[in-house]
Amino acid sequence: MPAAQPSVTRRPLHRRAFDVRVFARDDGLFDVEAGLTDTKAHDVPLAGATRKAGDPIHQMHLRLTVDATLTVTAASSETLWMPYVQACGEHGDAYAQLVGLNLLRGFRQAVTERLGGTRGCTHLTELCQVLPTAVIQAMAGSVIDTREGDAAGNPPFQLDRCHALRRDGATVAKFYPRWHQSSAPAANDS
Repeated sequence: MPAAQPSVTRRPLHRRAFDVRVFARDDGLFDVEAGLTDTKAHDVPLAGATRKAGDPIHQMHLRLTVDATLTVTAASSETLWMPYVQACGEHGDAYAQLVGLNLLRGFRQAVTERLGGTRGCTHLTELCQVLPTAVIQAMAGSVIDTREGDAAGNPPFQLDRCHALRRDGATVAKFYPRWHQSSAPAANDS
């Protein structure tokens, strides 16, 4: 179903852009470079100065290295544009706390526990939340087997994680027939 088109005239106010890139390294590891950029369509008074329309309010980067199991082996952050120059970067290398976390197992919750609120930067912590699905997308079909499941006989990880790939649905019946499950029979009300 297409998204509803606006029926009134609009003017842009703000844009937040996420960019996630994943690179295979020659040593068998993978680099994840993620960025968040906020811009305004108008000049904004900010921290005693004026930020011009189109200049970033925030421009931040996370860099992770992960292994083939998607465990973080190195992590760092960088803030290039920020509203409060003297304070925004004071979290130092807090994002090194991502080392040891696995993007497939409890990553989002662990990030919030370690870096949520005043323990980190709200924007960098939010950027972390898009990393699991972005990195999985990068690895799907090459590093992660999305067709046959794992060696323990479990189905491919993506099944039952969204509406289209529910195991009792037509998509799984057609493209993953081995893993399809029939719907439970409806209860008889008579």
